[in-house]
Amino acid sequence: MHSKVKIYCQKIFCSWVLRQVNAMAEILRREFVYVSYYFMVQFRQIFFYWIWGMVIGSCVSVFAKKGLRRLFARMSGSRWGLLGAVPASILGILSPLCMYGTIPVAASFAEQGMRQDWLAAFMMSSALLNPQLMIYSMALGRKAAAVRFVSCFLCGIAAGLLTAGFCRRASFFCFDGFSGPENHDIDPNPVLRLLKNFGRNLRATGPWFVTGVLLSALFQRYVPAESLTRLFGRDSGWGVLLAATVGVPLYVCGGGTIPLLQQWLTSGMSLGSAAAFMITGPATKITNLGALKTVLGIRNFLLYLFFVMIFSLLTGAAVQIFL
Repeated sequence: MHSKVKIYCQKIFCSWVLRQVNAMAEILRREFVYVSYYFMVQFRQIFFYWIWGMVIGSCVSVFAKKGLRRLFARMSGSRWGLLGAVPASILGILSPLCMYGTIPVAASFAEQGMRQDWLAAFMMSSALLNPQLMIYSMALGRKAAAVRFVSCFLCGIAAGLLTAGFCRRASFFCFDGFSGPENHDIDPNPVLRLLKNFGRNLRATGPWFVTGVLLSALFQRYVPAESLTRLFGRDSGWGVLLAATVGVPLYVCGGGTIPLLQQWLTSGMSLGSAAAFMITGPATKITNLGALKTVLGIRNFLLYLFFVMIFSLLTGAAVQIFL
């Protein structure tokens, strides 16, 4: 009798476990369908900008990179003075190089006698924006893309002017040990050069792009829009400060954050908070910080971080007030 009761209880328990497993499987299946739907919607919205961003970036890198370097090198013999920070900032934005590629270029310009305030403007804007990321940012809307371009351009100019004002005699950069940048675009066939550059862009940005789209889908499914509105919304006095702070650890790849920003803006994030995030994020990206630390030293590196945080907060506040 006892064994029959035991077997009966075991059957009941197994049946209960099976029902729970089936229920959990159904929940997971349903959530997978929801997240997959949000993922595909977001992917279709931004895929065009991602592809065209890589195409434009590769074209600039393969066909215009040497011309941009020659143009910047010619500035060393001009008499622009402090105004040289303006074209230097523009050239930094147009440069397709990452920070580890920008520093050897800046080192070669420094050897030719380039003013360090021009170098600061060039390196600052180059860290914040490039042609590929400009195209990506169009997915956020024309206003957000324009805010990003103008704020990065002004940040480069401000970095140049501050370097000229506070480092007239002392050297701000130390390029010891840096040689010319390595050129990967060496195939004699221009079409193959372009395709190989595009392939490198695809391998470098593809995983982060997919990760960003997945994170935005998860945010859309599991984070209420009201929460983002309270944190980053127009009526949140701490929204700009919080966005500037969040940009420090969260930003890994420019293309990967575009889907997140698109979802946040749709959910109620203010444009001022987004502007602050778009300054601190790339400026404090871990790879950029590692590269800059090698040429700035501890004191100047801390000044750089302080400048980035202050400028991002001022930019976010200005956008919040006027736009």
